[in-house]
Amino acid sequence: MTEPDRERNPAITYRDAGVDIDAGNRLVERIKPLARATRRAGADSDLGGFGGLFDLKGAGFNDPVLVSATDGVGTKLKIAIDTGLHSTIGIDLVAMCVNDLIVQGAEPLFFLDYFACGKLEVDTAEAVVGGIADGCKQAGCALIGGETAEMPGMYQPGDYDLAGFSVGAAERGQILPRNDIAVGDVLIGLSSSGVHSNGYSLVRRLVKESGLSWEAPAPFAPGKTLAEALLAPTRIYVKPLLAAIRATGGAKDGAIKALSHITGGGLSENVPRVLPENVAARIDLSAISVPPVFGWMADIGRLDDAEMLKTFNCGVGMVIVVAAADADAVTAALEAAREHPTRIGEVIPPGGERSEAKGRGNAWAVQYTGSLSY
Repeated sequence: MTEPDRERNPAITYRDAGVDIDAGNRLVERIKPLARATRRAGADSDLGGFGGLFDLKGAGFNDPVLVSATDGVGTKLKIAIDTGLHSTIGIDLVAMCVNDLIVQGAEPLFFLDYFACGKLEVDTAEAVVGGIADGCKQAGCALIGGETAEMPGMYQPGDYDLAGFSVGAAERGQILPRNDIAVGDVLIGLSSSGVHSNGYSLVRRLVKESGLSWEAPAPFAPGKTLAEALLAPTRIYVKPLLAAIRATGGAKDGAIKALSHITGGGLSENVPRVLPENVAARIDLSAISVPPVFGWMADIGRLDDAEMLKTFNCGVGMVIVVAAADADAVTAALEAAREHPTRIGEVIPPGGERSEAKGRGNAWAVQYTGSLSY
């Protein structure tokens, strides 16, 4: 091509195609201090390398087994995008991963995120990563890396997607659940902060059914808009559960036999995932303090208890299985960690139909007594 031709037809750059490398570099510089604030023993490197580094010996492990988890936040993300409220969705992303690590007795060590969009809006991405860093600090894990992908044509303007990846570790022989769960063991529940990050396709359908806008006052949360109330971030249970495990004898021979993170599938599907095939669970619904958001949704959608319990956490974000003789000690350890544990049920002989729960898949269905009280 001659010089006059070049003047008439200038070069088509990567930016012309919709990818702004300079914006990506600005984002990295902005989030470096956020990531630095999550440093912990074993993680000392800065962002910017081709991979994140972690020193297991530096973290104090002798013979560790690595445990990994990956997740997203589902269509809860759509509410953040539609309302411009991006500051807490990153906490949800971390919570969905690290809560799945702690239930196996693993201490979360580090976290990586993946942020994909059509056009990188640096302020939005910084707000999201700020929430991720907040979640990492709550979990005691380090944000050691991530990826920002600007992909024109893949996403509508303003849209973005998130995925999270976390790795934890437990000493060999201390992985949960244990195999000594038996009839008579006690189920202890830890409260949720609300809907957490599951069931939001139904949540959004119910909001549409209600006729309310995202900016309308939340009928179930005075002083908050509907969007603010429904974006309440997922609780991160890592630190109180680690404290309780360590205070009651550790994961190998201690008081805590199993933990169940109540996510998609609710209590009905997640409790059976940690039970052996020769037992079932009975849960007393009257023992559960149900946040008002669930009553509002049940009313709007005309949903019965069975539907609510297999879709939402209904106020219980984590279930702990302990021997009856150890229930008081575990409760005291959780209270010392500023939790408010509630005895919600017990392990019983099998009966009825087997659960369709994923995971171990051989447990019997949860049996319920009482009813949800909204």
